[in-house]
Amino acid sequence: TAYVKGVISTLYNKMPGELWTYEEIMALKNEVEAAGLTLPGIESVNISDAIKTGAPERDKDIDAYIKTLENLGKADIHMVCYNFMPVFDWTRTDLFHPVGDGSTAMYYEVSKIQDDPKEMADYILNNLNGLTFPGWEPERMAKLDELFEAYRPVTKEKLWDNLKYFIEALMPVCNETGIKMAIHQDDPPWDIFGLPRLLVDSASIDRFLAMVDDPHNCLTLCSGSLSSNPNNNVADIVKKHCDRIAFAHIRNV
Repeated sequence: TAYVKGVISTLYNKMPGELWTYEEIMALKNEVEAAGLTLPGIESVNISDAIKTGAPERDKDIDAYIKTLENLGKADIHMVCYNFMPVFDWTRTDLFHPVGDGSTAMYYEVSKIQDDPKEMADYILNNLNGLTFPGWEPERMAKLDELFEAYRPVTKEKLWDNLKYFIEALMPVCNETGIKMAIHQDDPPWDIFGLPRLLVDSASIDRFLAMVDDPHNCLTLCSGSLSSNPNNNVADIVKKHCDRIAFAHIRNV
């Protein structure tokens, strides 16, 4: 019996802000289907720093994102998992932390997320073992000083404004194509290196869903990210917003 029926994937060669063509999307989908699986969603079509910071070129990048969504809809793919975390994607201090049974797990040590973000970025990039991690593109990490400078004037409220601007721009095409934009909670769910994080708890999730109240503006419910803060009750969040959860990462901390 085949228990795994589908996979979630992405175009790993694409930089944030870059257009995904229909042909590229179909090449990925055909590769997946040739293995007897389905491709019901994408994680992620990453969002450019221009969109997150509200830079003048953000509208050009949003237009490319809209065209990408049109192409995904044409390919019959109707869910996109994404995040709106500034500079860094998910953050870990150890990619291969040994656990009791001889296996390894990703690990986060708060004392190491205090001083030099370059040290953490270098560790991640130097320990990928040939893998590609979206959100940790070497091309972006090479410009870490520039990125931190670009985000310096971006307050938490400004980041909320930029997120709303982005989501509102996408909703027309999402309604046309049936694509659900499913935002992942910030990982970890607190500010790091002075950078604001938005989706961190029940109140912020309430705010996010209410500010663009559209059934295509959805959540990727990540139980691990939310549970990193013991004050979060994931079960309550699921019960409250089950109609707006389009995708989920069901894992422990």
